[in-house]
Amino acid sequence: MKSQSTMICCLMVFLTTECSLYRAKIHIKDGDKWQHPEEKPKTGRIQEKCHGPCITSSNCSQPCAQSFRGEIGFTCNQNKWQKSTETCTSLSVETLFQDLNSVPRLSIAAPSIPLHILDFRAPPEPLQSVVQGILRNCPQDYACIIDAVKTSEATSGNIAFIVELLKNISTDLSDNVTQEKMKSYSEVANHILDTTAISNWAFIPDKKASSDLLQSVNLFARQLHLRNASEYTVDEPFIQTKGFYLSHNTSLEESFRFSGNVNNTPEEILGMIEIPKHDLWKLPPNASQAITIAFPTLGAVLKEEHLTNVSLPRPVNGLVLSVILPDRLKQIILTFEKINKSLSARAQCVGWHSRKRRWDEKACEKTLDIKNTVKCRCNYTNAVMSFSILMSPISIDDKILDYITCIGLSVSILSLVLCLLIEATVWSRVVVTEISYMRHVCIVNIAVSLLTANVWFIISSNFSKKAWDHKWCVAMTFFSHFFYLSLFFWMLFKALLIIYGILVVFHRMMKSRMMVIGFIIGYGFPLIIAGTTVAITVPEQGYMRHDACWLNWDNTKALLAFAIPALVIVAVNLLVVLVVAVNTQRPFIGSSKSQDVAIIRRISKNVAILTPLLGLTWGFGIATLIKGNSLVFHIIFALLNAFQGFFILLFGTIMDHKIRDALKMKMSSLKGPARVAENASLSPTNGSKLMNR
Repeated sequence: MKSQSTMICCLMVFLTTECSLYRAKIHIKDGDKWQHPEEKPKTGRIQEKCHGPCITSSNCSQPCAQSFRGEIGFTCNQNKWQKSTETCTSLSVETLFQDLNSVPRLSIAAPSIPLHILDFRAPPEPLQSVVQGILRNCPQDYACIIDAVKTSEATSGNIAFIVELLKNISTDLSDNVTQEKMKSYSEVANHILDTTAISNWAFIPDKKASSDLLQSVNLFARQLHLRNASEYTVDEPFIQTKGFYLSHNTSLEESFRFSGNVNNTPEEILGMIEIPKHDLWKLPPNASQAITIAFPTLGAVLKEEHLTNVSLPRPVNGLVLSVILPDRLKQIILTFEKINKSLSARAQCVGWHSRKRRWDEKACEKTLDIKNTVKCRCNYTNAVMSFSILMSPISIDDKILDYITCIGLSVSILSLVLCLLIEATVWSRVVVTEISYMRHVCIVNIAVSLLTANVWFIISSNFSKKAWDHKWCVAMTFFSHFFYLSLFFWMLFKALLIIYGILVVFHRMMKSRMMVIGFIIGYGFPLIIAGTTVAITVPEQGYMRHDACWLNWDNTKALLAFAIPALVIVAVNLLVVLVVAVNTQRPFIGSSKSQDVAIIRRISKNVAILTPLLGLTWGFGIATLIKGNSLVFHIIFALLNAFQGFFILLFGTIMDHKIRDALKMKMSSLKGPARVAENASLSPTNGSKLMNR
């Protein structure tokens, strides 16, 4: 009787245990979030702040709730305590397997089991590690840890614990990864990638946790062995895995499509992976497997290692896609739908370098960027297996700037052509002295350089939006670089001529020598700088940007080969303008008020003429580089430089009274020989202005 009652008690315990285990497996789907119907209250997140005085940059900590181990750290910021770190965790090696170890699972045949086996008073053997617990309880599918993970609250401490758990599994249990193991592994990872858990990643003390998770998933999936040639899929809301067998005839346009919910909205973000057809022919005759993984939310928490050249965060603007391919396949094509679809969200194709723990721009190049979709061609290696697109942190892409640039360049080109025609018409009448001759040589070469640079800029801008050839893009970048530099160096030579005209009064240099010096400065120096830049950066494919035919900045800083000479010349020319202003004022010291007004007008006119001719408007570009500046600075910079050709025509040609007089003579001579003698008597005013010397 006693034996029978004991057996009944055992059976009741068994039924109670099994019912509780069954209830733990029931979930309710609410949007993209899976919730346990009897989910524990979120006791790990306490809202209490530190009670001491809040002094800027001071720190304090508070213990977690009773059911959690760890603490919550706070930092004083703007006289308020703000949470900075959290290590609250309810998970441990023991809690993962306590339900399995506390009560053995009995069957209907329990009455036939000897009583000494059902001795519940005997404590289970202590577990030294998660790996040991899995090997003891569920070595075939890892399913024994899923319930404990899913019913835990996704606090920062629990997220860090689960990341370490997945890392240990990838390291010690990845010898023979089956499809069942991959499914269990993905369910555990999905729990901490839920959109409701993303905000807690920011408080994990170890900032490498997100990159560790990505590397662990990739390492584990790399060991996955597909059992047959059919498609294998794990379709969790926040981690999706697909496996295929590849052959020469494989068509991947539809097979490698992914979609995921990023911001808890009904709209899903799409992604697609393709392998170029010509690369598939590199595979051996027997079929080879490929594994692809999509992470809709991981990009929001993936932290880069500190970069000296990147001071601003680079938000991920699409799915994170990982691929595990056969060794012979080295290139893939990825299509990303943008999360932020605004026009200002410029995209950059990148690959995640697992050793450097950062996005690598050299791994990919962008082949298409329209409003909602970006297409990338990426190189696959053992170190770069995951890819995505980044959103530029500073992007001034306003329609106003586009209109200003388009209209300004059109007006500028027409103005420069008119300027050259006028110079050709009046050339023989205005080049009287060596200084006037070289002055007009400078204006002509400034106009030619700017006109050619603008034409190359327009060609390269339109060309870079299509599927372009690398060599052609290098050529266009080189010519744009060279002629813009020539523009600045001819402006520098003009400034040197002004100084020469002021300081050297009684001695004049020969015209031929001045021409040689002018062409060495105007074209020789730009050729050396542009040629050296190409020779140094092209072998590393760092001469151009990935998204346009212009000088690279992110990788090789090739843009400095234009920015440094331009800014130095602008600074020198600014000093020349100051010297001209002082020289203009000097003869009138001690003059009357009316003469003072004349001096101010004279100085203002000289500065107005010199500013576009010496390229001082490019100095406004410095203001556009300062973070947080208003769009007004960008509009002013675009206006001044897009219309620079018009300003050269106005101040360098039309406002020159010698050119106006020569044009009048030319027009009069065309009306008839009767007025030639009268017009021939006209001569330029003696004592010409300093700028027309």
